[in-house]
Amino acid sequence: MKKALWPLLLLAAVGFDARGAKPPKRSPELLAQGKRAYAIWCVACHGETGAGDGSAARNLDPRPRKFSTDKFKQGSSVNQIFATLGKGVPGSAMGPFNNLSDDERWALAWYVLELKAGRK
Repeated sequence: MKKALWPLLLLAAVGFDARGAKPPKRSPELLAQGKRAYAIWCVACHGETGAGDGSAARNLDPRPRKFSTDKFKQGSSVNQIFATLGKGVPGSAMGPFNNLSDDERWALAWYVLELKAGRK
């Protein structure tokens, strides 16, 4: 019995990985929350429409991607974008956004998909 408990205790100690979690449903409220987070954390590099033309973009190498046309290096599903927000993009200026709650990262992931589709 004791042997069966140690994996559960280990998972509880390190936390569950939300990348495997089911994302919340896309909603107007979630997109509004994502848009607010994007304006704070992303617009300086990715620009208002996700064109990779933010005020800091010209100083970055590699430059931020244009969401509507450039390939997402770590995948473009909402789960993959959520995971990228949590771990960053190696070899770029985009670090992990560990300061954001899972709810904020899900909202931001959904909003990035809106920008990818050309909606803002």
